[in-house]
Amino acid sequence: MSPDQPTTEQLRAALEAAVPDLRWLDGALLQVATGQDANGEPVEVWRLLSAAGRHCGRGTALSLPGWTAEDAARVLILARLPLRGEALTRQVEGLYQWGDAAEKRAVLLALPMLPLDGSAVALLHDAVRTNDTRLIAAALGPYSVHLSPDAWRQAVLKCVFAGVPLAQVFRLEERADAELVDMLAGLARERTAAGRSMPADAVSLLTRWER
Repeated sequence: MSPDQPTTEQLRAALEAAVPDLRWLDGALLQVATGQDANGEPVEVWRLLSAAGRHCGRGTALSLPGWTAEDAARVLILARLPLRGEALTRQVEGLYQWGDAAEKRAVLLALPMLPLDGSAVALLHDAVRTNDTRLIAAALGPYSVHLSPDAWRQAVLKCVFAGVPLAQVFRLEERADAELVDMLAGLARERTAAGRSMPADAVSLLTRWER
């Protein structure tokens, strides 16, 4: 079963349980909502994303599986963006482009919470092209419903190659089809011929389809 997407309320509750002082985050959220920093200057969202780990606990695990405090803080900041339409897409693409790996991951995690429809799907393609398992897993979250069937199948194969657990793939059981199974079966034959094994979760998926 793929992981459910937490709501902003659930992220906030998990953060409050793990981080004793969220005053910095509350200030950051106000700045994003108003578009102004503490000095009345236009807010630079990228600076807030960069500082989130330092102020909200870099690497601190939350009760939500797979989420850290800095993930949640960054996603809450992004969810407060007051933009819509093309302006929001450009902002999100820019934050992803110039962010480090942790910030890119947060942008990917935030996509399902933003009114973007499928306008930011290019970010998923970029993430899947990398070899960073954190980005690949985040790209296969709920926003991956906007990937075309062929692009989605290729992304699932990338998970197998990169060692990303298939449990991270949103709605895998619903979207898996005969073409994906054929692709996985072909990969399994290649690996067997080379004396290499397939990940257990990929073998399990193949087995379920063969029944």
